[in-house]
Amino acid sequence: MMRLDHVSFAVGPDGMDATVDEVTQKLGVDRVRGGIHPRFGTANAIIPLANRQYLEIVQVLDHPSADKAPFGQAVRNRSQIGGGWMGWCVSVDDLASFEERLGRRSVPGNRKFPDGQELTWQQIGIKGLIADPQVPYLLRWDDGTEHLHPSRAYEPQAKLTRLSIAGSPQRVADWLGSSEADPFDDLAVDWLAPSGTPGIMSVTFQTPQGEVTI
Repeated sequence: MMRLDHVSFAVGPDGMDATVDEVTQKLGVDRVRGGIHPRFGTANAIIPLANRQYLEIVQVLDHPSADKAPFGQAVRNRSQIGGGWMGWCVSVDDLASFEERLGRRSVPGNRKFPDGQELTWQQIGIKGLIADPQVPYLLRWDDGTEHLHPSRAYEPQAKLTRLSIAGSPQRVADWLGSSEADPFDDLAVDWLAPSGTPGIMSVTFQTPQGEVTI
């Protein structure tokens, strides 16, 4: 099974709180304080969405891990050019077939909660956030993490309905090993011809304030 799990938005020059305030005001929703990614040197804030999805607002920390981890490097790079949409993530039930087909191994990730609980997962494709951000990175949540999934932080107030991506749908389909680039039943994907770096151009949500595109 393959499904859109979340979209990632890097903080702008004014920092986490200002970026979160800007996004939540546009959407008319609340935010949840996320936590620290110790392996990546990053931290996030979460906006739960319908369909077991979420929006992650992420910042790089002044931490040695951020200099070594591709995810930390990707967040820093995006924030340094003003912040904004950084990438999208597709969750799958099994990463083994992707590891074999792509010729690379997945790596572990984790996020610690203030109460001591820990959310863990395996992921692959993070380097693409820098080299080829049109392609999603892939993630498998570890068993037993269902109750900690970020979409469950509170009852979702918004729904993700559309992605606009500059890039090649064939490139993304090949990466996913799928016959189509957007094999998702619960959202639409618009493909735009890239005029610069490929990647997410905008995301559209159904919110308490109506349809909102960021």
